[in-house]
Amino acid sequence: MSPYARPTSSPISRRTAMMGAGGAALAVSGLSACGSEATPAAPAASSAPPAAPSSSAPPSGAGAAVSAKVADIPVGGGKIFADAKTVITQPTAGEFKAFSALCTHKGCPVAEVATTINCKCHGSKFNITDGSVANGPAEKPLPAKTVTVEGDSLSVSA
Repeated sequence: MSPYARPTSSPISRRTAMMGAGGAALAVSGLSACGSEATPAAPAASSAPPAAPSSSAPPSGAGAAVSAKVADIPVGGGKIFADAKTVITQPTAGEFKAFSALCTHKGCPVAEVATTINCKCHGSKFNITDGSVANGPAEKPLPAKTVTVEGDSLSVSA
């Protein structure tokens, strides 16, 4: 055999050629993505579900705006506004407080207001005056919201 002669080999299949071309295209696109800071690489697709937050704390309780009448909130008790995830209390006559209506134990909505704000899921109870824990298993108070009194109307904001 002469030094210039090519060795004979079997022809490559179309499939092998296409796979080689595809691999080369991926390699080139990968290199071009690494070389430019102006164009960030797209995140890899994942079939895994989104990760849950690492904190076990429930949501803060933000909800829709609340409007109520002073007469709707009993003295020594309160009223739950489920759509707004808010509870308004009146610990003493003319003193109004508002809190998130989501229990700080597991995020269940509170179910009733008597002399305490009560969560039926696991039995937590909160003080109507300041939202502090009166009975566990909750360990954190209900987040407070701001109540504004104008005449005989109440409005609540986070």
